[in-house]
Amino acid sequence: MSFLQLLWFILIGVLFAGFFFLDGFDYGVGMAVETLAHDESERDQVVQTIGPVWDANEVWLITAGGAMFASFPYWYASLFSGYYLILLAILAGLIIRGVSFEFRSKSPMPQKRFWDWALAIGSAIVPFFLGIMFVSMIHGMPIDANGNFHAGFFDYFNWISVVGGIALLLLTYLHGINYIALKTTGPVQERARNYAEFLYWILYAGEVVFALLLIFMTDFMSVHPIGTIIMLVLIVGFSVLAHVETFAGHELIAFISSGLTLVSLVVLIFIGLFPRVLISSISPKYDLLIQNASSTEYTLVVMTIATCCLLPFVLAYTIWAYWIFRKRIAMPAIPEVK
Repeated sequence: MSFLQLLWFILIGVLFAGFFFLDGFDYGVGMAVETLAHDESERDQVVQTIGPVWDANEVWLITAGGAMFASFPYWYASLFSGYYLILLAILAGLIIRGVSFEFRSKSPMPQKRFWDWALAIGSAIVPFFLGIMFVSMIHGMPIDANGNFHAGFFDYFNWISVVGGIALLLLTYLHGINYIALKTTGPVQERARNYAEFLYWILYAGEVVFALLLIFMTDFMSVHPIGTIIMLVLIVGFSVLAHVETFAGHELIAFISSGLTLVSLVVLIFIGLFPRVLISSISPKYDLLIQNASSTEYTLVVMTIATCCLLPFVLAYTIWAYWIFRKRIAMPAIPEVK
């Protein structure tokens, strides 16, 4: 395995971590439109918290997929063909969300209520099926010597993958309501805090179940025991920190902590996979390895140079955009009747 192969494996992990940190709260906010807000004014207030940034946040997922295609084409080919229907569901959720943002702002009642529900459902579909995909991947899939999947329904949907999907759904929801608490004022902010204070107790139970399933249904503890234990401790630790800071009313720390919980989950997955990119449940000799799945050295060199040139501008623009829209969103004013 060369340095550039290792570098791009890490960079793809960083892109997915950035996606879950930034776009994760988008999905939580989308779900909160129907679960947290009580009337149309509150729903508008919730949506406005992500109005300037939601589409830019999704670029992280596109970039991660593009980087995988260019740097690890064999990984990309096997993953996207084996998870074709799962990825189709994710794409459908992304399309529903994107359309809902535009249509709800231009539709009169009661059509607007339809798009509010579409936004909430689309926002739930994406993290649930991403959780199914990533967790079933680390559980191991029936992959043959040519990298082809021979999977049935229960290879995709089993105990650990369904728990992983639900856990990721809850994590993004909590990340979203922490963001709402950070970005709003009034009843919506107070309600977001109350929801978070309660839901973290449910999250702890889910994290314990997920950790036990990870230990007994994957090979992470035998392949990378120290890294696995450290990341599991960090996942729980960041969740506890976010919970404590929610009670203390420190919205920014709670939001950052819930984002770092998602980042820790991505790091756990990539540590457990290393030096593989796909795990075969048929035989370890059919595992797809980093060194066998990557592009040529020349391609990786060109990609590295391009990334070093462009990444500072992308990060600078992202930081600038969040700085510009840093103010809290108040409840829309109701005009007086004359």
